[in-house]
Amino acid sequence: MAATLNFEDWFGLTQLYADYAAAVDSGNWDLWPEFFVDDCAYRLQPRENHERGFPLATLSFTSKGMLKDRVYGIKETLFHDPYYQRHIVGVPVVRKVDGDRIESEANYAVVRTKLSEASTVFNVGRYIDVVARTPDGLKFASRQCIYDSEMIPNSIIYPI
Repeated sequence: MAATLNFEDWFGLTQLYADYAAAVDSGNWDLWPEFFVDDCAYRLQPRENHERGFPLATLSFTSKGMLKDRVYGIKETLFHDPYYQRHIVGVPVVRKVDGDRIESEANYAVVRTKLSEASTVFNVGRYIDVVARTPDGLKFASRQCIYDSEMIPNSIIYPI
């Protein structure tokens, strides 16, 4: 059974998920790290590895500084065919509330559109999150993006 939150915290959590999706879909990559606490974790991992407890992840960052470094790479050093992405995120399910921490999950699908091609489903899975209450509002302490398919495009440039 899911843990419960008061309405203000529930609204804040759902707004965090919606704002995150809007930010990473906007292409303004400088917004992305600001959704996280300084000492955060962000992982993109295949479902099979996650379920078997294997540590191998496609992307793994362990601080806000590493997220900012990824943003620099996206903007300045990575060369790729540009594309747009659109996140479709389900309503978060609250798994546990412990003081200023909320453990929650939500399904996601990311659709990718290259400039002269049809839109395609790019990545599908679920977020497993630890959200912290901070003086600046709710922030991700940990975000695991557990994707369902073992087959992914040869490069994932933008945040999921």
